Amino acid sequence: MPLAVSNSEPSTNAAAVLLVDGHSLAFRSYYAHAKGRDGGLRTSTGIPTSVTFGFLKSLLEVLEAEKPDYVAVAFDLDEPTFRHAADDTYKAGRQDAPEEFLPDLLNLQEFLAAMQVAIVTKPGFEADDVLGTLTAQASQAGYRVTIVSGDQDLFQLIDDTKGITVLHMGAGFSQRSSGAIAYNAQRVYDKLGILPSQVVDYKALCGDSSDNIPGVKGIGAKTAAQLLKTYGSLEALYAQLDQVKGAVKQKLEQGKVAAFHSQFMARIRTDVPIEFTLEDCKLRGFDRASLDPLIAKLQFHDRTLLNRLDRLASGWATDDKSGSTPTNSLTNGSTIGSTVVNHSSEDTWFFSAEDTAQAQQQSIPDLDVIIVDTPEQLTDLVQTLMACTTPVAWDTETTALDPRDAELVGIGCCYAAVTDSEHHHPTLGELQIVYIPIGHRFGTTLPKTTVLEALRPVLESPAHPKVLQNAKFDRLIFRAQGINLQGVVFDTMLASYVLNPENSHNLTDLAQRYLQLPTTSYSDLVPKGKTIADVAIPVVAQYCGMDVYVTRRLLPLLQADLAQIPTLERLLVEVEQPLEPVLAAMEYTGVRIDLAYLQEFSRTLEQDLAEIERSAYAAAGEEFNLGSPKQLGDLLFEKLGLDKRKSRKLKTGYSTDASVLEKLQGDHPVIDCILEHRTLSKLKSTYVDALPQLVRKDTGRVHTDYNQTVTATGRLSSSNPNLQNIPIRTAFSRQIRKAFVPEPGWVLVAADYSQIELRILAHLSQEPILLETYQQYRDVHTLTAQMLFDKQEITPDERRLGKVINFGVIYGMGAQRFAREANVSITEAKGFIDRFNDRYPLVFEYLQQKQREAIALGYVETIRGRRRYFNFTSDSLRSLRGHDPSTIDLNRLKLRDQYEAQLLRAAANAPIQGSSADIIKLAMVKIHELLQSYQARLLLQVHDELVFEMPPEEWDVLQPAIKSTMESAVTLSIPLVVDIHQGANWMDAKAG
Repeated sequence: MPLAVSNSEPSTNAAAVLLVDGHSLAFRSYYAHAKGRDGGLRTSTGIPTSVTFGFLKSLLEVLEAEKPDYVAVAFDLDEPTFRHAADDTYKAGRQDAPEEFLPDLLNLQEFLAAMQVAIVTKPGFEADDVLGTLTAQASQAGYRVTIVSGDQDLFQLIDDTKGITVLHMGAGFSQRSSGAIAYNAQRVYDKLGILPSQVVDYKALCGDSSDNIPGVKGIGAKTAAQLLKTYGSLEALYAQLDQVKGAVKQKLEQGKVAAFHSQFMARIRTDVPIEFTLEDCKLRGFDRASLDPLIAKLQFHDRTLLNRLDRLASGWATDDKSGSTPTNSLTNGSTIGSTVVNHSSEDTWFFSAEDTAQAQQQSIPDLDVIIVDTPEQLTDLVQTLMACTTPVAWDTETTALDPRDAELVGIGCCYAAVTDSEHHHPTLGELQIVYIPIGHRFGTTLPKTTVLEALRPVLESPAHPKVLQNAKFDRLIFRAQGINLQGVVFDTMLASYVLNPENSHNLTDLAQRYLQLPTTSYSDLVPKGKTIADVAIPVVAQYCGMDVYVTRRLLPLLQADLAQIPTLERLLVEVEQPLEPVLAAMEYTGVRIDLAYLQEFSRTLEQDLAEIERSAYAAAGEEFNLGSPKQLGDLLFEKLGLDKRKSRKLKTGYSTDASVLEKLQGDHPVIDCILEHRTLSKLKSTYVDALPQLVRKDTGRVHTDYNQTVTATGRLSSSNPNLQNIPIRTAFSRQIRKAFVPEPGWVLVAADYSQIELRILAHLSQEPILLETYQQYRDVHTLTAQMLFDKQEITPDERRLGKVINFGVIYGMGAQRFAREANVSITEAKGFIDRFNDRYPLVFEYLQQKQREAIALGYVETIRGRRRYFNFTSDSLRSLRGHDPSTIDLNRLKLRDQYEAQLLRAAANAPIQGSSADIIKLAMVKIHELLQSYQARLLLQVHDELVFEMPPEEWDVLQPAIKSTMESAVTLSIPLVVDIHQGANWMDAKAG
């Protein structure tokens, strides 16, 4: 049906405001160029540019078309928002961003800053909320507003009467046309069958899987639209629920709590306390001194993009703060070695996958791959490999990623036909590339048993050096086939990670960065619904051959880079590469899960939740929806009259997030009921009911993946499932660990470092009081409390404050956060922090010194020399690169935004976290060697803790041996202390 459109909208002569959903557009730019999570645009030096290039192409075209007077780009911050506080599962199902996304995003933000385009963020809120607030400000001032986004969430802001539209980047965004559609109220109605004002209630009913907003179970999009068409709003629908018939009514009744919770989660805030005003968003011209070097660095010579920049530069000339008049000279010096092709079409925003391939200005070489498919060829190959003394590159092709499910399809190798010397490395013609087909559906193959037995003497020999990309994967594949891979002397993925953890480490990017070689992606090779076993043998031979060829060619290049920084070379050789087989063994072993216990625990939690609800109703004197923030706000602050100053007023009522409820604890009995209900609900859905689905039926165990090349700090991460987030803080959450059990008849052992990060801080800062405390084995939290309160007798609550500030200082905790976690006023919190800095001056000085080094050197280092690099974008910080760190006055710095402040806090913390990671990795390597003589097995690594299973008769011998090995992993100024206990399950072992 057509909509009645008011004629009272702002005049077309009104000032125009363009607001951009930064992360939405950035992700669409990335995937416009990258197939899946691989590939994409890069400079000749390996800098990823898909995000920056795609974002700018689209933004510049919109700027030309809309000719706005004001522009702002809003970005999400990497920290929880008020929605996460209200629901811990919010956006929980989303994948992590690709490795190359963040550095590309930082370059984009630097480019926008050089264009003097306003970037707006706000801690605790999402970009949508910032956009909603700026939209409200602009609309109230009588301006026309265009919002650029790829998400339909922002449709709720559309208002024809106020001149608010959304330029939506749809599915066509990644194609050769933009796929951008301008949405007004009528177009929203045509697409969704609802008005913009109903979008929030629409999501409340049918949910939003991308944000993990549940909606009402069983209510789909069509039903939601029809209900809103009939009743108008969610509130009106539930007020007239008796008019709804059949199954829909039952679903609505059962899903009422979820509906109003989802409504709260989906509503965009328009009252965010941001300091930006519209005047701050006015277009003022380019900062040419910053822009030209960026164009050269990112190798942008696309004519369409540069022409648009020139036109905009001319258009903004009168507002240029520098006083210089922009000219059509943006292309000067900006065409160095670019891998981006020129486009002549003015209406083309993005390159297709074909354009990306052309952009490399190279073709994938046709390798001379020997296909070994006869017994005689296999015998000759083995004889050659047995005589080879230089590293051989290996790779496996399989039908699946899980080693137990994967069928071995083929094996590739690449070796030098001539002996390497110090100044000679083999070229393409001097390398022999071989592919052995084993499990292909069609063509001539060799029997798997024949091939593996023939290769066993080579693959299992430590005397025959091997180089692999991601050796852990191939090691597990071979292990599942009965082969114990040995002799891995170099892992190209780990080498890249050690050199710079925030680079991309996949083989495609390494090939382009070091060899300027394009490669075929797996998705291009294997048709949808098929496996690599369905692909013709010659095609797979080229694909696998390229992988081993690139891996072998990378070996001397990465070795040369590592030789320039000996500490990183030792880190690879002594820590990361020896750790790889340890992690492989842990993944293959897995950890047993007590399914019967979890099923019973789930039933118990259901009963507990019901009992808590009854207790909450009794305490409140009425029934209410524990999952509705609005109802909770009304109950707590209107009906029960609790202190409103401990909350904050939202558009929907008073906030009842976790921080508010914690402040209210003790003020009324119902608060404890609400907090406990939230905790148990999350516990049940996230762990108790989810873990059993992840247990393999053939092993009865969960087999996590340990990711060795993901975190910037050097810590391991865990996925599929993530076992490093198993909760521990509350009595109920600790019961989750009771589900982790050992081999029948064995015991589970937990060994963890005591206060390792504080001990590392004491060692690095050389603060005498801390050193003495740890050397005398005294309690550092009590010591800090004694100093803060200036007395000897300390209560448990005062010790807790000492603990909060001790650990908080490591992470740069400010007064506001300390006040919240310690339950004190901000004034008291600031006083505590000031006293801490006065009493521990060397700690304060050390943390500031690390920040200075990050600015001056561009990196900080751990005890073992691991580096984390930092790329600051503000002029004040960039101008200090290369200076003596001791000359930098942190108090005089002008940070561009909250993100740079976060980077400085990360710089202070990185040596501490990274050193902790190095220490436990070294301990794992040594313990793995220790356990070779025993049946005991290392199962898990969780932050500063190791979990084992072992026969009870080995406990007396291994308990002191494990403890000693962990405590002597490195030598510090103070002793490392390890607590180690055993029990029938993980909870018992921790409690021991």
